[in-house]
Amino acid sequence: MGGGEGGAVGVWHGEALGRYGFGHGHPFGPDRLEAFWREMVRRGLDGRVRVMAPVQATRAEIERFHTPEHVERVVRQSRTGEGYLDYGDTPAFPGVYEAAATVVGSTLDAVRRVACGELAHGFVPIAGLHHARRDAAAGFCVFNDCGVAIETLRGELGLRRIAYVDIDAHHGDGVHYAFEDDPGVFVADVHEDGRYLYPGTGHADETGRGAAEGTKLNLPLPPYAGDEAFRAAWERVEAFVDAARPEFVLLQCGADSLAGDPITHLAFSPAAHAHAARRLKALAERHCGGRLVAMGGGGYSRPNLAAAWCAVVEALLGGEAAAGP
Repeated sequence: MGGGEGGAVGVWHGEALGRYGFGHGHPFGPDRLEAFWREMVRRGLDGRVRVMAPVQATRAEIERFHTPEHVERVVRQSRTGEGYLDYGDTPAFPGVYEAAATVVGSTLDAVRRVACGELAHGFVPIAGLHHARRDAAAGFCVFNDCGVAIETLRGELGLRRIAYVDIDAHHGDGVHYAFEDDPGVFVADVHEDGRYLYPGTGHADETGRGAAEGTKLNLPLPPYAGDEAFRAAWERVEAFVDAARPEFVLLQCGADSLAGDPITHLAFSPAAHAHAARRLKALAERHCGGRLVAMGGGGYSRPNLAAAWCAVVEALLGGEAAAGP
């Protein structure tokens, strides 16, 4: 169990979570969860974690971040399964509302169980949908579970300082701009330069607005940047998070930043994800009793996402396999 009940690492797995996907011809297909889980089993990690059942969020929970109009639009198109929920990346399908609500609910379940000390850390593989805006879907993301989690940590759980770290190849624009003027949300985002990749945002001079100036750190990397460039950027992330003194840490660990992803151009190895998770775990232990939840994010090569996410789980468990380079 990863060190006893209170020290356990929870991993969310189940058919309802795997339903979030847009068909077998789509990069974000419904086979992603099982690709990860097969590797978990192969490595024997499934017996070292607490396997947690998916949970569906209520509409009221989703509307902590999203507008009622956006939620209603998803509900309506979920019935017919027709059309797109954005400008062409995110198709509707029958049951898309329930599938997307299950991503949100599973992330919230992780956050609550870690916040109360039932679990030491949590990992939700089909989660980290960081492009959805408060009023719209975008980039394969129907609802932004990261944003709902932040609003829940601030509102329901009364925390004031949240660190959100994102190492997906794509800039987490839906999180950054939603909290751009919020001085209590510290966002550090390492991503491929927006001049070369969707969504074209996340420039280094975007550091927060108004009272939140300096609470956002964007570190765009050039195409084909590898582990050495990641480690250099990570030094800045670590100093930023340490100075933030967070009360809770969220990690969006998208695997599309690994070499060979079919729709991005970074060239990290799984050691980058292991390093990020291991170092954030240490920072969380320093500042907030270890309270850390990781979310899978993107990743469209199935072997890559399986390797990267298992590296994160190993790091959260404290295993030597996650030692990295």
